[in-house]
Amino acid sequence: MNKTHSKLLKIVISLFALNSLSLCLYFSSHHHNSNNKQEEYHSSLTSNDRSHTENNSNNNSNSNNVNLKAWPILPSYLPWTQNPNKVTVRSCEAYFGNGFSRRIDVLSSGGWFRCLYSETLRSSICEGGSVRMVPERIKMSRGGERIEEVIGRSEEEELPDFENGAFEILGSTARSKWLVDEGFLDAFVPDGSVMRHTMRGLIRSIRVVDNNSKEFHCDLWIEEPTLLVTRFEYANLFHTITDWYSAYVASRVTDLPYRPHLIFVDGHSRTPLEGTWKALFSSVRYAKDFSGPVCLRHAILVPLGYETALFKGLTEKINCQGASAHDLWQNPDDQKTARLSEFGEMIRAAFDFPVSRHRAEKPFSGHNVLFVRREDYLAHPRHVGKVESRLSNEQEVFDSLQTWVSNHLECKVNLINGLFAHMSMKEQVRAVQDASVIIGAHGAGLTHIVSATPKTIILEIISSYFRRPHFQLIAEWKGLEYHAINLDGSHAHPSVVIDRFSRIMKSLGC
Repeated sequence: MNKTHSKLLKIVISLFALNSLSLCLYFSSHHHNSNNKQEEYHSSLTSNDRSHTENNSNNNSNSNNVNLKAWPILPSYLPWTQNPNKVTVRSCEAYFGNGFSRRIDVLSSGGWFRCLYSETLRSSICEGGSVRMVPERIKMSRGGERIEEVIGRSEEEELPDFENGAFEILGSTARSKWLVDEGFLDAFVPDGSVMRHTMRGLIRSIRVVDNNSKEFHCDLWIEEPTLLVTRFEYANLFHTITDWYSAYVASRVTDLPYRPHLIFVDGHSRTPLEGTWKALFSSVRYAKDFSGPVCLRHAILVPLGYETALFKGLTEKINCQGASAHDLWQNPDDQKTARLSEFGEMIRAAFDFPVSRHRAEKPFSGHNVLFVRREDYLAHPRHVGKVESRLSNEQEVFDSLQTWVSNHLECKVNLINGLFAHMSMKEQVRAVQDASVIIGAHGAGLTHIVSATPKTIILEIISSYFRRPHFQLIAEWKGLEYHAINLDGSHAHPSVVIDRFSRIMKSLGC
């Protein structure tokens, strides 16, 4: 009897140990898989039904992702590639998200090339594989120099002029020597109102090289996905943010699993704004940094910043209101968007600022009021270092705000002197995200409100000489509370500013 009990006890203990081991393995595997699922949801929720033979670039990028930055998890993220064919033309998603619903396959043998066309924006995101860039066939300055080294250089020297064959792609030459014709460009990469459409010029230059040709020599192969970007007005924050946004959208629409590399196909000098490019993407280089031909396993051609909704909204009515991604996920609405909030979170996350919806709140230490200043700085080689005043008595207005703060200590207000020309981009973004209220005269620096948090209040002081809707629109598209003081001329009466400001602070509990 004792022997029987002993044997039964050993069996029970063995079964318990086996069950414990199984549970351990299950939960370990489940935890790993749930992390993968979360990453898949936040970086590339669906694959847009691409076949393996059509696009092997994702496999290449996955095998080489050690060189690439991961996409951060963003609270306002919504899937980009579910089914763009279901996106309504001129809806908010068509303007700010993935309205690139018409796919045109140009080449599929050897290399591959296709364009994704948006009827709403009238532009295309094009991408291809086995693409060769020949820098010596691109006529432009080197790019990336310190401004002081190239003072006086003309913009014409910095913009790319593509010779035939500046870009090449593997394929069958039986079809045509050139990848596309003028009819294709007119239909899918139209000039629009752009006087010199550099991305159109790049595509026009692409020559098809036979699959068996020995001409297709490369000094370097870049295996991971790479964005090709050409810029205008690259030293202006508003126009640069349109470029950042276009590059971000192109990355999401083409379903890149990691943040891509980026090559500037222009000859502009360096600016402080370059720091954000480097933070957003895995690496940044200039085309002329390469001494010989470079081959790209997967190249994505980014539409010009002029072709984004951020710019087009200045001249055409885009009836969109900012809303939370959570609300839109539960109740889709063609007249609402969370895309600019998502992008603002992307900028903050790129600088390692926390963006999680569930992050621990810091103890309340008062309201930060950021006053964005305009100050002299050297912007580009043709700039004299002086900025045009949009508020002639800016210092007087700032001083009056400082006096109000000093007289209302019970409100715990911290007035931040936003001298952005003397701050790094990371410091600027931190100041914006920490602000309860942002005040400033109309100027490119206010474009930073794209990174503002949801409850931030904007007060814009607008000279009658610069009455443009840039920042009112951004606030509207992000769902931010916006106020404006419209001036007669460029002088603001401090009492008027203080009256509006005190009402805003009262709404915050002061």
